[in-house]
Amino acid sequence: MSTDEVLAGVGPRLRRLRKEREVTLAALSEATGISVSTLSRLESGLRKPSLELLLPIAQAHEVPLDELVGAPPVRDPRVRAEPIVRHGRTYWPLTRQPGGLQAYKVREPQRQAVPDPEPRTHEGYEWLYVLSGRLRLVLGEHDVVLSAGEAAEFDTRVPHWFGSTGEGPAEFLSLFGPQGERMHVRARPARE
Repeated sequence: MSTDEVLAGVGPRLRRLRKEREVTLAALSEATGISVSTLSRLESGLRKPSLELLLPIAQAHEVPLDELVGAPPVRDPRVRAEPIVRHGRTYWPLTRQPGGLQAYKVREPQRQAVPDPEPRTHEGYEWLYVLSGRLRLVLGEHDVVLSAGEAAEFDTRVPHWFGSTGEGPAEFLSLFGPQGERMHVRARPARE
């Protein structure tokens, strides 16, 4: 819907609201401080609505401003992407556009710990944040376990592997970006 179409609908909406509330133009003028002629021109579409005019009218009628303007409804905020299952791990995509930074919620099921994982490499940069459970991360010479609330970030050209600790399932967020596209997270500096 264009701006002109939205503005054209304001006048009839103002008139309908005033009539529903059985308020005269004179009474609305007194409540808002806007002249009767200006209110009449607003309702008939001869005067372009402005924030300075609509705010006092919304306050007088005790309605949100978007009710006067007829703002489009907010779209459903839920992410409804179908989960992807790979090698027993479930991924819920949280981004919808292809390319660039990709975000996933991931569930690593409980399974037997892998004594000698085989780290792999590929182009990109990854950031992991553990929501619940514990996640084992092998990165280069490091072999660490991340607990809920802990994060790790790394260049995926470094040999890496992550998976179950064998202690139970884990859920984590994974942000993956093309090479050179690092995540920036504000956190307390590490204690020395």
